[in-house]
Amino acid sequence: MRTINPWINFNGNAEEAFTFYKSVFGGEFTKIIRFKELSSPEFTVPENEANKVMRIALPIGKHDVLIANDVPEFMGRVSENENRSKISVSAESREEADKIFNGLSAGGDVEGPIGEGPWGTYAGMFRDKYGIEWIVEFDPGYNG
Repeated sequence: MRTINPWINFNGNAEEAFTFYKSVFGGEFTKIIRFKELSSPEFTVPENEANKVMRIALPIGKHDVLIANDVPEFMGRVSENENRSKISVSAESREEADKIFNGLSAGGDVEGPIGEGPWGTYAGMFRDKYGIEWIVEFDPGYNG
């Protein structure tokens, strides 16, 4: 398997969230596709949904991509308080782990401050200001 790339659903603020993520990770969006670009006689897009994001992608690191979309209103709202999954980021150093943790957790809720973990890694856990849950970890024993 080459990569596993997380895909996040948002309630109309995917572009705002990804602009924030870009400020932490750096890089450039590969492409932003809006629902209006898919509109056709067979697939009409309501005016209030036209500028919402159908797909946005931000490459992170050498092989990974963080992807998202806004969920159209007819599909219902995304539960921003769910607690089913987290995005795990493996940093290459403590300094990088601190930078990512401090950047992404700004304005969010820290569930576990970054520090020495019981399994020998330097890690922390939080829910960002968009409700997405993250784990940032540096494993000094990993040689991959």
